[in-house]
Amino acid sequence: MNRIEVAVEGIEEPAWISAFIAFAGKVLVRLGRDGWDLSFLLCDDATMKSLNSQYRSKDESTDVLSFALGETVRDEEFGDRWVAGDIAISLDMLAGNAEYFGVSQDEELRRLALHGILHLDGNDHEDNDPERPMLRLQEEIMAELTGERILP
Repeated sequence: MNRIEVAVEGIEEPAWISAFIAFAGKVLVRLGRDGWDLSFLLCDDATMKSLNSQYRSKDESTDVLSFALGETVRDEEFGDRWVAGDIAISLDMLAGNAEYFGVSQDEELRRLALHGILHLDGNDHEDNDPERPMLRLQEEIMAELTGERILP
């Protein structure tokens, strides 16, 4: 069983958090991951800019950041757990991305959540070339989960 938590900062708590958690859970199942703990922070651009500045020395906002922890902890009730890490997503940047790429905000939200999870799973990419293995895997999983929705 995977455990996914969602926090918010700088925004109102969205009504669709349970659908977001369900989607992230399906991504973990697709990747064959079990016993994972991870958290998401849904935030505004100001919060994301602060995180990006603090942890990457970049004085600008970005759409998604992943902070891998990657350690096993013993849970009294559930046994060994893989604490994968944290993912931050700027909902302000998400809206701009969706418009720029000509996709729905729902599709972009799913893509950013998946992208963050792939990073916590040990994947990386040098640039945004769609032929990079991680980005090909991302789009393969997006296609497989095309019927899923987060936003109403």
